[in-house]
Amino acid sequence: METKNQQKRPRGRPKKNVEGHSQTRQRLLRAGIEALTEVGYSSVGLETILKREGIPKGSFYYYFDSKASFGQALIENYNQFFKHKLNHHLKLNRQIPLFGFHSFVVDAINGIEKYHYQRGCLIGNLGQELNALPLSFQDQLVDVFKQWTDLLAHYLEKEQNYGHIRQSLNCCHQAQLFWIGWEGAVLHAKLQKSSQPIKSFADYFTSTLN
Repeated sequence: METKNQQKRPRGRPKKNVEGHSQTRQRLLRAGIEALTEVGYSSVGLETILKREGIPKGSFYYYFDSKASFGQALIENYNQFFKHKLNHHLKLNRQIPLFGFHSFVVDAINGIEKYHYQRGCLIGNLGQELNALPLSFQDQLVDVFKQWTDLLAHYLEKEQNYGHIRQSLNCCHQAQLFWIGWEGAVLHAKLQKSSQPIKSFADYFTSTLN
């Protein structure tokens, strides 16, 4: 006879190791982002990524149908990560104009210096090799830049309300110009192995806001 403290064995099949599957997928995404920020989509093969992580090819195709679907997942994963970081930095301070913007720039400089100018922005990198990418990537990349533009424009509008930047400024247009120039600055930082292009562009951009 079973005692009250004994637990009955649940019927049916045991639950799948969902956590383990999730960790494997995250490892693939992390390794993919690292590879693509260093050498680009067209230059890296799946074998390189899988070998680095010690993941068999069969496991890869459990999560992704192809390299193209993997690339789309990388774009979305990077986008969510970057937006979270951007929101974290773009905080307002009534006493310090553009406090959040400068926080973002400092963090970006620290990041590119940490990896010795080997890694850039995944979205910017993909944009530079657009002709070699699947057609489905183009609309996705355009949408990502629009999301980033909307976040920055919203931040600039609040800074405008505080009187920190010029009232006549078109914040949406200014945000669009920022991301166009920012990707170029990151590229030049990698080429020159110096954070000076990022600093120079950030200084120029802030000077246009007054």
